[in-house]
Amino acid sequence: MTKAPAKKTPQKKTKKPEPPRAWQRMLSGRRLNLLDPSPLDIELEDIAHGLARVARWNGQTVGRCAFSVAQHSLLVHDLALQFRPGLPAKWRMAALLHDAPEYVVGDLISPFKAAVGIDYKAFELRLLGAIHMRFSLPAMPPQAISDLIKRADIASAYLEATQLAGFEEKEAKKIFGNPRGLKPVILTPRPAQEIQKLFVSTFKEAEARNMK
Repeated sequence: MTKAPAKKTPQKKTKKPEPPRAWQRMLSGRRLNLLDPSPLDIELEDIAHGLARVARWNGQTVGRCAFSVAQHSLLVHDLALQFRPGLPAKWRMAALLHDAPEYVVGDLISPFKAAVGIDYKAFELRLLGAIHMRFSLPAMPPQAISDLIKRADIASAYLEATQLAGFEEKEAKKIFGNPRGLKPVILTPRPAQEIQKLFVSTFKEAEARNMK
């Protein structure tokens, strides 16, 4: 007597795991894909809101409130103008936006960025490029402008280090160099909402000039 063939148990189809969420929801309602950022999902108000609530130096600064990345960006803007009076409006916009990716990725101190490696820098640059495109700026400014913004950034770090973050001048000069041509600037950390409004108004004023 022949046996009936055994019935095959139907195989259950396994669902492919969904890729991890890579977007950040903004208060504007935009959803920014951090791995593939679109300029269409970037809003000035979201940038200003985020940067005004990200602390420089991981919050290790004196004062009643944190010294925010937004206030640092305004300082870099002002120093760039100090170093190059008459700086065209579009490069003033670039100075204000030089740390804009930090509105979603936060402010990592430079030694940690170096430890993370080049991939992190490439990620930041991709996001900054999308931000520049959103505001009709070149993804990569001319080298002379990049050098100017870097000079202002380093001078800002020196001022913050010596006035707010507890560095001795000798130590700060060793790390950041001795800023030349720097007029006296007194730093006072200001509340997030106040700095947020100032960031937006300063950027819009430069944007309006750039459109003329």
